[in-house]
Amino acid sequence: MPALVLLGAQWGDEGKGKATDLLGDRVDYVVRYQGGNNAGHTVVIGDQKYALHLLPSGILSSNCVPVIGNGVVIDPAVLLEEIKGLNERGIDTSKLTISLNAHLITPYHRTIDKVTERFLGKAKIGTTGRGIGPAYADKINRIGIRVQDLFDPSILRQKLEAALRDKNQVLVKVFNRNNINVDDVLAEYLNYAEILRPYVADTALLLNKALEAGKTVLLEGSQGTLLDVDHGTYPYVTSSNPTSGGACTGSGIGPTKIDRVIGILKAYTTRVGSGPFPTELFDEDGEALRRIGGEVGVTTGRNRRCGWFDAPIARYATRVNGLTDFFLTKLDVLTGWEKIPVCVAYEVDGKRVEEVPASQSDFHHAKPIYEYLDGWKEDISNCKKFEDLPINAQKYVQYLEKISGAPMSAIGVGPGRDQTIVVKEFI
Repeated sequence: MPALVLLGAQWGDEGKGKATDLLGDRVDYVVRYQGGNNAGHTVVIGDQKYALHLLPSGILSSNCVPVIGNGVVIDPAVLLEEIKGLNERGIDTSKLTISLNAHLITPYHRTIDKVTERFLGKAKIGTTGRGIGPAYADKINRIGIRVQDLFDPSILRQKLEAALRDKNQVLVKVFNRNNINVDDVLAEYLNYAEILRPYVADTALLLNKALEAGKTVLLEGSQGTLLDVDHGTYPYVTSSNPTSGGACTGSGIGPTKIDRVIGILKAYTTRVGSGPFPTELFDEDGEALRRIGGEVGVTTGRNRRCGWFDAPIARYATRVNGLTDFFLTKLDVLTGWEKIPVCVAYEVDGKRVEEVPASQSDFHHAKPIYEYLDGWKEDISNCKKFEDLPINAQKYVQYLEKISGAPMSAIGVGPGRDQTIVVKEFI
């Protein structure tokens, strides 16, 4: 069986957790392939709400194996706390499998992240301060700490000493912070070794053997396409690759083994943190979208910036990821508007631009050009089929499909697991 990828097609927070959970009962493995605990997925099952940060959404599906791939950076304390929280709520986490090649976030990563962001002042990126960027920087600089290093105290000490040699100089002399003691970090992280050992495996080998055996693997991204470090609104991006290419490098599964790439699209647009956002609203409509949509970050608790649907971004995501399908979420939030604007292009320096500008400066100055569609007032939260939707809601979905570049295979009409219209099965 081939693998399929599920990823965010905007700036993240599109509802990937719900989409992954929906598919979780029909796949054998769900793999988180990048990011860290700087992202969050919310899954609603019945009257229970689960906020996941490091764990794959598949952890809530008893039939599948949840996997944290090599492309993820892991804060062990956060991971163990998340596991404990689910266990206390009766969720079995014993199937969790963690790549021995995944990198670890340490106390010095978190400290550097926070003081660096503070130092930037008005030029800050909007990082969560959880050490994700510094951990990825160490990975690229080849001084990172991997999960497998926990099981060799001698190597772990050597790596910690090498990393802290320079970092302590910067913390003390540049940021006027205290030294971070190697022995303290070593003791803390060796304590994690035996707790994590039962979960650790060569996940790339495991997943490829599963595919060869006819199993189905779902690769789950966090954040979104426009936050990709290569293809996003740099520098206001995350430090990894949420796009489909990142699914391969972050899991060890080759691209020829993937045949579906599903992009999650919110029926409007949101983003958290700094950076350009052409359709952002600063009026009562923006506040209404935030309130009705519950647009508060799962991990950060920050209010999300809200705006209308942006078609050039959707087309960009289709192109960059090679999307085969869209999963449209939160259509119900738009109920009640007389007219719903949709951004179809931008105005940049007095000229109409149909696609996302390659130049950062142009994108910062892009003004949305809107088409206006008729809204609907009927409650759609109980709709089970596309034909059950009000005619104007149907037209809205069909219009987004036409201008976004890929078919809408599923539509979310509420937060619950069962509040999804499946137009075309993904599996």
